[in-house]
Amino acid sequence: MSVLERVRRAESIPSASSPMPLRYAELKRSVKQEMLERVGYDEVSRMAAAVSSERSREELRPAIEAVLNARETVSLTAQEQTRIVREILDDVVGLGPLQELLDDDSVSEIMVNGCDAIFFERAGKLYPMHDVFADDEQIRVIIDRIISPLGRRIDERSPIVNARLPSGYRVNAVIPPIAIDGPVLTIRKFSDRITSLGELVELGSLPSWYAQLLSCAVSLRQDLAVAGGTGSGKTTLLNALSCEIDLGERIVTIEDSAELKFARHPHVVRLEARTESIEGKGEVSIRQLVANALRMRPDRIVVGEVRGEECIDMLQAMNTGHDGSLTTLHAGTAREVIVRLTLLSRYGIDLPGDLIEEQIAMALDGIVMSQRIPDGRRFVSSFTGVTRAPEGGVQLEEYVSFDPATTTWLLLREPPFIAEGVRSGAIAREEVERWRSLCPREAEPSYA
Repeated sequence: MSVLERVRRAESIPSASSPMPLRYAELKRSVKQEMLERVGYDEVSRMAAAVSSERSREELRPAIEAVLNARETVSLTAQEQTRIVREILDDVVGLGPLQELLDDDSVSEIMVNGCDAIFFERAGKLYPMHDVFADDEQIRVIIDRIISPLGRRIDERSPIVNARLPSGYRVNAVIPPIAIDGPVLTIRKFSDRITSLGELVELGSLPSWYAQLLSCAVSLRQDLAVAGGTGSGKTTLLNALSCEIDLGERIVTIEDSAELKFARHPHVVRLEARTESIEGKGEVSIRQLVANALRMRPDRIVVGEVRGEECIDMLQAMNTGHDGSLTTLHAGTAREVIVRLTLLSRYGIDLPGDLIEEQIAMALDGIVMSQRIPDGRRFVSSFTGVTRAPEGGVQLEEYVSFDPATTTWLLLREPPFIAEGVRSGAIAREEVERWRSLCPREAEPSYA
C-alpha cells in the first residue's frame, strides 16, 4: 500500500488517554479531510514519507489550525484545539493513537493484541487501554506505515516481520492467519536517559561499590556476558558498561536490531544484521558480521545478543586477542548461561559439548545477571566468575550475590582481577582499599 493510499484511508481514532465524544470525532474527521484537500494528497503523502516527521508536523500544523479557525460555528477550548491538532498530525505523519505512547518517555513497551486488547508497560507494570482502534484494518495501516519505508512487506505469505523505527525502537508485527485474534504489534522502546553505571546507582539498580567493581572489570578488559530475562534491563546495563571503556579504544558493535547507543564514546563502528529482501536476497547474518569485525581492527567487540551460530565466532574472538569484549543473552542463571552458550555454539561447529565448554572457560571471564522482580523494578543482580575447572570444563564462582526479597547485595569473594590489577599497576592500592571499606562482604581480601 502506498503512503498516499494510507493517508487517504486513515480514519479518526480515539485518543489513548480518554474516550472521544461523537461530536469531537466527527469534527476531527471533517477537519482532517478539509486539510488534506487544501494541502493536496500528493504533498501530504510526501510529508508522511519524509525522514523528519517533526519537520512535517511543523509544516502541516498551520494548515490544520487554519481550517479550525475558519469554522466560526465551532467553539473549542485551547486545550481541545491543541488536542485535535496533535491527533490529526499523529494520524497523518505519525502512528495514530500509538504516537502519544511513543512520545511518553515513561512508557517502555507497547503491545497491540488485535483491536480489542491493547496494553503498555510503564515502570515494569502493564496497563490496559480501551476504545483505541475501531477495527483490525487500522492496525494494519500503522504496521504498513512502519515497514513500507524499510522496503519490507507483511502479507499472508510472509505474516511475521521485525523492523526498527528511525528512533531505534524495535518493532515486531504478526498478522492473520498466524495471529488468530487479529494483527499483533509490539513496540519495544529503549531509554536514552540511562547511559552510565552512576545513573543506575541513582535509580537503586545496584549499589555504588558494585558499580565500581563492574567498572574495574571493564577497564581491566574482562570478557563479560550480561544475561537475564526479557525486559530485565540487559541492553541498558550493556550501554552503561560501555561508558567504562577507554576513549582511546575502537569498538565494533554487532546487533540483530540496532539498540546500543554508545553515545559517549568517540570511536564506535555500529553494524546491524539484515534480513533478506522481498526478492529473497541480500541477507547478512550476525555470524557474517562477527567474522567481518575481526578484519576491522577492533579493540573490543560487542555483540548485542547472541542467539545462534555466531556464538562460536564470538568465543573465538575473545580467545584471539580481543579481551574485554561484551555480549548479552537470555538466561535465568549463570549456569544456564553456560548451557545456552554450549547449545548455541553447536549450531556453528560440530564439536562435543566438553570441548565447547573448554572454549567457553578460556574465553569468558564473568557473567553479570540482570533481574526484574514482580513489582517491575530492575536490578543488576549476581556477578559470577568463569574459570577452567581442574578436571576440565567450566567452573563457576559467585563473586557478588543478590537477595531479591531484601534487595541487598553481598560480596562473597573478591574477584582475582582486582589483585592482578594492583600488581600490574592498573589500579592504585589506595583506591582498592577505599573500595573495600564500602563492601558488605563475607570475603577476605585476595592480597595482604
